[in-house]
Amino acid sequence: MEHIIWDWNGTLFHDIDAVVGATNKVFAPYGLAPMDAEAFRAAYTRPIWVAYERMLGRPLHEGEWERLDQAFHDNYHELMHASELAADAIDCLNTWSESGRTQSLLSMWAHDRLVRKAAELGIDRYFSRIDGLGAGAPGGGKAEHMVAHIESLEVKPSRILVIGDSLDDAHAAEHVGASAVLYAGGMTSRADLAASGFPVVDSLSAAFAHAR
Repeated sequence: MEHIIWDWNGTLFHDIDAVVGATNKVFAPYGLAPMDAEAFRAAYTRPIWVAYERMLGRPLHEGEWERLDQAFHDNYHELMHASELAADAIDCLNTWSESGRTQSLLSMWAHDRLVRKAAELGIDRYFSRIDGLGAGAPGGGKAEHMVAHIESLEVKPSRILVIGDSLDDAHAAEHVGASAVLYAGGMTSRADLAASGFPVVDSLSAAFAHAR
């Protein structure tokens, strides 16, 4: 492989506690019992509004998704300050950089916030490109964003490995002809990841076995 495309939330950035905490705050007025990480992973999918419908046990009403999404992000942006990079994230970024190969960051989080957070954590220098979401496109699938990201890299998709924590990451990689390995430390249950047929690892470092 020549290039790694990293996912952010739940992969490089270990924010599962912030995500679960924000989700619990959003659904408390609905009378839902607080979830732990495993209960959240059991319900999680993309697009996010499908996960919310699973949690509520019904379709969302007109305009309800937008309100829930805004409330989630308001709470998440308060809680995320306690989150840190995954335990071996820095070692992985260093190792790949020192190998002379390239890496980039593609996230479904807001672009401006993503760029600022990567700089704040001192890791922006590792990436040849950082892409997050622009305004007006939250919660959907990653495939179309992967297409645009890869077109900007000038690397053949067959020489790219995507490392992420959700089936959406793997399907986006598959959509463009890249390889994928899934990390079980994020938003999706290990059972769901394993059932997909894609390689699953329990640490970011272990993903390098697939990159080599």
